[in-house]
Amino acid sequence: MNHTTNKIDCEKAEQKERGKRIRNIRENELHMNKTQLAKEIGVSGQFLGLVEEGKGNLVYKSLKKLRNLSGHSADYILYGLDDKIIQKTQKYLENYSEAQIINAIEMIKEINLFIKSN
Repeated sequence: MNHTTNKIDCEKAEQKERGKRIRNIRENELHMNKTQLAKEIGVSGQFLGLVEEGKGNLVYKSLKKLRNLSGHSADYILYGLDDKIIQKTQKYLENYSEAQIINAIEMIKEINLFIKSN
């Protein structure tokens, strides 16, 4: 199997996983049927079904509407990256000044170097 075939297979697998995430958001978080969500994000129910099956992709405008409706980041919808950790981290950091955060990051870098050297 050549590099191009592997890349296409990988993209198809990612598209299927993306479709599963979108279906999960629709069913388990938004509690909508395909027709309802499709109307909200500006696509047909049939096309949303194709997206959820991993046979289509949302355009930017529809993705943005889904992001706003669900509260998930585009990174989560597209790639499955955990967006809750970002929100939690931002909430924790609200309690500290920018200088305190920068100092903490510098300490973490030093700890990392120390651990690597031992």
